[in-house]
Amino acid sequence: MNVKKPDTTRISGNVDAPGHVTGRSVYVDDIPVIEGMVHVKVFDSAVAHGKISFLDYSAAEQVPGIIRIFSAKDIPGENQIGGIIPDEPLLADGEVHYCGQPVLLIAADTADAAEMAIRKIEISFTPLPVITDPREAFKLGQLLSPSRVFTLGDARSNLAHCKYVYSGKAETGAQEQLYLETQGAYAYPTESDGIKVYSSTQGPTQVQRTIARVLGLGMNRVEVDVPRLGGGFGGKEDQASSWAAMAAMVSWILKRPAKCIPHRMEDMRMTGKRNPYSSDYTIGLDEEFRIIAFEATFYQNGGAAADLSPAILERTLFHATNSYHIPNVKVTAHSCKTNLPPNTAFRGFGGPQGMFVIEAAIDQAAKHIGVDTTVIQRKNLMDDGTEFPYGQIVKDSEAINSWDELDAHCDLEKVRAETVSFNAGNRFLKKGFSMMPVCFGISFTNTMMNQARALVHVYSDGTVGVSTGAVEMGQGVNTKMIQVAAESFGIDPAKIKLESTNTTRVANTSPSAASSTADLNGKALLDACNQILDRLYAFVKTELTDNEDETVEIKNEVVYINEEATVFNWTNLVRQAFLKRINLSAKGHYATPIIHFDKSIEKGHPFAYHVYGTALTRVTVDCLRGTYTIDSVQVMHDAGISMNGPVDLGQCEGGIVQGIGWMTMEEVIYNEEGKLLSNALSTYKIPDIYSVPAKIEVQFLKNEKPSMAILKSKAVGEPPLMYGIGAFFALRNAVLAFNENAPIPYSAPLTPEKVLMGLYG
Repeated sequence: MNVKKPDTTRISGNVDAPGHVTGRSVYVDDIPVIEGMVHVKVFDSAVAHGKISFLDYSAAEQVPGIIRIFSAKDIPGENQIGGIIPDEPLLADGEVHYCGQPVLLIAADTADAAEMAIRKIEISFTPLPVITDPREAFKLGQLLSPSRVFTLGDARSNLAHCKYVYSGKAETGAQEQLYLETQGAYAYPTESDGIKVYSSTQGPTQVQRTIARVLGLGMNRVEVDVPRLGGGFGGKEDQASSWAAMAAMVSWILKRPAKCIPHRMEDMRMTGKRNPYSSDYTIGLDEEFRIIAFEATFYQNGGAAADLSPAILERTLFHATNSYHIPNVKVTAHSCKTNLPPNTAFRGFGGPQGMFVIEAAIDQAAKHIGVDTTVIQRKNLMDDGTEFPYGQIVKDSEAINSWDELDAHCDLEKVRAETVSFNAGNRFLKKGFSMMPVCFGISFTNTMMNQARALVHVYSDGTVGVSTGAVEMGQGVNTKMIQVAAESFGIDPAKIKLESTNTTRVANTSPSAASSTADLNGKALLDACNQILDRLYAFVKTELTDNEDETVEIKNEVVYINEEATVFNWTNLVRQAFLKRINLSAKGHYATPIIHFDKSIEKGHPFAYHVYGTALTRVTVDCLRGTYTIDSVQVMHDAGISMNGPVDLGQCEGGIVQGIGWMTMEEVIYNEEGKLLSNALSTYKIPDIYSVPAKIEVQFLKNEKPSMAILKSKAVGEPPLMYGIGAFFALRNAVLAFNENAPIPYSAPLTPEKVLMGLYG
């Protein structure tokens, strides 16, 4: 009897899960340290803007256990850590621009000694004006980078001919990344005047580049190793660089190991968040509710330095029309300089801020016209051939399909009828619902960054070592890289060891960001595996056949020629190839084809493909208390052909909850002096088990259209977060069901306090 062997190359679930739940997974602070390690603590500014008029740390230097205190004058190279724009010093030199800006580094035998020394430092400032509002900064001409404008058609003239025209204001707040593992790095000097740094970073090469700059070294003398992250969410894409540079600088100067890991409140105080936005919009529709024209102006709060804000601003413009076909568009964006910590990447990278504005505009139009918002949304969904404002033409759109499939599954009309019926029968409980379509472009918008490399060694016993530029931060990319190698070679995943991400093994990496990590690194890995396979297949043909046209493949570790099993299995094939001196190592490279963008005309084809989806969110508001529950979120998500369903499902569920948190409860508050008030988990709330949706149902859309995704498995990191935007509009609808004149602006997050004021305003 012929029994088909199971496919042993498949993985279901996350390969890192056992290590996480047993505590065996290794993070930066778990790495065994070398004797003589120095603890590094940061003395930071308590004011948001001022000139340093007096600084005395002589008393701090006398604290037992203090080794040395470093200021800007001690930096051996350049006092500069700005990535996109060189506008951010590692240590303040004469002037501070935000509360939490590093001023001094304290190197001590113990962390306690460093903390004691911090309390003995004397500093005073000559105050300078503090600006926290981006609109105020814009009026004063304080911009971090030049403003950008995307246009399509002629929005202004077409607005004049629309039947319905509405204008308004929309605002979205900041969001703390709140990764489980705070920022941090551990460094030690190596031979040949080098330094090795273990960093909790999404961007190993950016850390390497920054350290080389600060120390005045060549990048080849700086080795950065990343075992894994305890979460990143964009907050460790660029901002990990400063912490690594601090540890590296102390280690380099003292010639001793050094560790710099802030505690939670230090991390929250000193690091940037998701960029808050304040935006104006105007939308015009014809008599059939087709959107004819849309204008928007985005005022981005960038903080005190550029960091990644210019790139984030760009993606806001790319996603300003979300999933909709709008023939006439003008969207303008300003990156405004304020006296807050430099804001930075966060899952979605500016896309959610843009999407919220167009959804607010559509919702306002629907409310004034007197039709359901879903009518306008559905009528204007894009299809193939639609032109984005940035010039790319829509191909393989799933916007309409995802909406209609979700509608068929959930029965939108039934949901609407049930909501109306419930609200009619309940005085102090009101329900609301919303539909949230999503279209998110996959690629770094900086074309140069869309490249990756991978290193593969097949050892003579048949085991495999894999190195890529992908950083594992809980998203399951380790699992997907092992899958790519296992499926390429046709072998058991247990034979594959994935190495830590290391700048010496794989150089010039792009950060693990932009939802592109699996695509870029997976395709580079595929290239390396295929190089080795080509050599092995040629060897098989030499040994077993004279016909060069024979088809060779490896399935379940058995070598086949024209689907006939041969005498070779994986292990003895590798052994025999090694004896014949065949190269069993390869360096793969991948650069995303087709994509390009010309900033001089703001047109191009910046994305390899788009991810689509639609979410239905249902909520219930307690109209006496202002509290609410998210009853359910049902999603039809375009995952392509998912290569790992459980991993992708986890990303969807986590993204949805994180998006809901941003829209409802995660309120970042600074006072007028620029001091962070929501500076601890007692004052900054994220969704817990009691506030997550009672039901999250994610279905993967059946989509086998060709795409540029790895193994046709579409990116899933960022797009699901945007489904959470629907929670805002569902809650707003529930409030309006209680008080149709509720003064409830398009301002997120919609906290219970804001709901209560809206109910009785």
